[in-house]
Parts: sequence; C-alpha cells; structure tokens
Amino acid sequence: MVRSIADPALEARITLRLASLTKPPGSLGRLEELALQVGLIQATDMPSVGRKAMLLFCADHGVTDEGVSPFPQEVTRQMVANFQAGGAAITVLCRQYRIEPVIVDMGVGRPTRNFAREPAMSRVEAQRAVEMGIAHAGDGDLLGAGEMGIGNSTAAAALLCAFTGANPRDAAGRGTGLDDAGVARKADVIARALALHRPDPTEALGTLAALGGFEIAAIAGLILGAAERRRVVILDGFISCSAALVARAIEPAALDYVVYSHCSAERGHRRMLEALGALGTRRPLLDLDMRLGEGTGAAIGISLVESAVRLYREMATFASAGVSTTY
Repeated sequence: MVRSIADPALEARITLRLASLTKPPGSLGRLEELALQVGLIQATDMPSVGRKAMLLFCADHGVTDEGVSPFPQEVTRQMVANFQAGGAAITVLCRQYRIEPVIVDMGVGRPTRNFAREPAMSRVEAQRAVEMGIAHAGDGDLLGAGEMGIGNSTAAAALLCAFTGANPRDAAGRGTGLDDAGVARKADVIARALALHRPDPTEALGTLAALGGFEIAAIAGLILGAAERRRVVILDGFISCSAALVARAIEPAALDYVVYSHCSAERGHRRMLEALGALGTRRPLLDLDMRLGEGTGAAIGISLVESAVRLYREMATFASAGVSTTY
C-alpha cells in the first residue's frame, strides 16, 4: 500500500531550513515548494538528486484503423529509431540536462486492438503492461514519463472521458495535426467506444484494458512503482497525465509522488489536470503551449526539480554566510 508523503514534523524542518537560506522568505516561489515536495517524498530534510532517467514507453494502437491520426502507424517505429539515434527533441533535451533516456518497447509493431470495435487489451495484457512500468521505477531517483505511439492521444482522450465524464467533443484534440474534420471524426470514434464498452471509472484495470494503450499502462505502473519506492516522477503532458488518472483510481496516494511539468496545448489537458487536482498548489510548472509529447515537458521539469533541490542543499544560510536577516 502506498503511503501519503504527509509528515508535519519533517515539513516543519524543511520549511525552517528554507527560511534560513540567504534570500527573502518565499522569494524562490515554486522552487521552494518543489524542494519541500522532494524532501517529503524522499523522507529526509536533506533531499538529493541522484540518477535522472527519462522512461520512453513506446507502443502502437489499433484504433489508428479509424483514421484518428494524419500519420501512419509506421511512424512509431521510425521515431523509436530516431530516439535511438539521438535525433529527437526528447533526446536533445536529455543530453542538455544529463538525463539518461531509457527506451522501452511496449508494443511497437504489435498494436493494441481497435477499441472502437473491441477492447484494446485483455485484463491480463493491461496488468502485464502496468507491471512493466512498476519494474522501471528503479531506473532513477528522478523519473521522467515519456511516450511515443501514433494514436495515443485518442486513447488518452477516451480515458479522460471514461474517468471524468468529459464529452468526447471537449476531450479530442488535434494530436499530431488533425484538421477540424479529423478532430470531429476522432470525437465520434471515442463516443462510439464509450457506448460499446460502458467503462466503469471505479474499475481502473477494466477501463484501462478497454480504452488504453500499452505505453499508457506502463506509465501508470511507473507512477505506482515510484510511489512504492519513494521516487519522484515528473509527468509530461496529455498522454502521461491520462496514465495518472488510471494510477489514481488504483492508488490515490500515488499522486503525492507526481510533479506535473506543464500544461499542454492539447485540448482536454486542462480538464484532465483539474480532475487530478493539479490546478491549485500542485499546478504544472510551465505553460509553454507545448504538445509534442515524448517527455519533452518532463525533461524541462526534471531540470527545475534538480535546480530546486540544489538551491535548497547548496545555498548558504544567513548564519553560515554572516548575512544580516534585516533588510
């Protein structure tokens, strides 16, 4: 069972150190909140940054048969090769921030079934994919959640509707570049799938199996595994946050271990963040109109988490620096 990170005594110690650093109180804003969250996750008043890993879960989707993407399924395989060659946006950012990219083939060339006609996965397949994500939670201390899979914004939008009751017309976005007619078709596909499967939002694994993807299931597992190991997991945008809806339905306390890196320009992401309780004090770190996916927002988020922890650990205190506390 996952424990909440709440620890009033530890929080008081971390807050006291933040107040003792050579800066006006609260002047580092969200970075101070991040340092506190990481300390609570790691259960220490001196949090640290060790290994940084970006998990790139990649898989194909049978729902592409319905024309929900302007790109063919083959692009998933081609982009995985681009990841391996270091030429993708996410691998550029990983090099810049010294994050290790970990490419995980969850089903490239072996797609889920077309969920507009039948369940995307069996429950056994969904559980196996979740367990794969759990296993990768040991790959780093700061874990980024990345993905690649043509058609996966359709699966993410379907999960948003299933878990929150959102209307498919409000959840379906442009993905990799659909025109207005394509977005309308995508919404219709999701509506038909919901009518076919009638998913129960209290039954997380069944909903995931009906409408999800192998890579989304793996990210849900990564969140659960990170919580079990007391690791920080930094989510990217629309796709990875759909996995957080699944993880929350399985284990609500797992979201304590999550940092939301950015608010995506993809339609439906703000509604998704609202459902996750991520538009208040836990709001995303950035709003840059990004919607690429791959983990690009999560990579930038990792750099901010690392900055927060280094500032907390390495700044002098007023006492050690001999600086007056009177301004």
